Amino acid sequence: MEFVLLFVRCSRKPSIQLSALCSDLSSFLPSPLPLAPGPSAPVPLFPLIVGLGNPGRQYEGTRHNVGFMALDRLAAAEGVAFESRPKWQSHVAKLPGGELLLKPQTFMNLSGRSIQQVLSFHKWTGEQMLVVYDDVALPLGGLRFREKGSHGGHNGIRSILQHLGGDVFPRLKIGIGGSEPGGMVGHVLGNFRPDERDLLENTLASAVDAVQLARSQGVAAAANRFNTRNSPPSP
Repeated sequence: MEFVLLFVRCSRKPSIQLSALCSDLSSFLPSPLPLAPGPSAPVPLFPLIVGLGNPGRQYEGTRHNVGFMALDRLAAAEGVAFESRPKWQSHVAKLPGGELLLKPQTFMNLSGRSIQQVLSFHKWTGEQMLVVYDDVALPLGGLRFREKGSHGGHNGIRSILQHLGGDVFPRLKIGIGGSEPGGMVGHVLGNFRPDERDLLENTLASAVDAVQLARSQGVAAAANRFNTRNSPPSP
């Protein structure tokens, strides 16, 4: 009925053009419904994954840098590369899932400064961060997740505790073995022995798998599978 009335109204004005008629007709058509918004991307369990170590070629390959090594292998597995971010005093890579990989370039004892800058910038909490680092209390090959705790003598963790003001942040410890009495500094800043290289590579591969599981299922699931209880894995 509406289209008939429109036609009659327009037919009484012979000068009306076809385009005007089409315009009148289109005004009677229903407006298109707005598209429903697509599903939003899931929020990562750990938007920030940190590896601890010391910058500089002289420290590459040292025991204290296994946190860096683990993140390097994770980035390679995900096909991403690290870039320098001077404002955060860090090297940063972004995973396809949206997580940031962070390697502070402040030296180990000041790691918390860089990490705090990133957390504040993104308004993340310590519980949204996973920290990967070396632990002399675990044998080479050992892995252990913890959701909170003290620094245990590790200066990088000590710095994070000082800057965050709390100890609630998940972490993955990678065993590097203990030292002889009085030889701790030389031990953690020393290179792995040739006979340890195979076990080291296996451990780093396991650490990457452990981080991937923590990303998808959380720390509890990853700890249940990867935490070392007895002897470390064989090379």
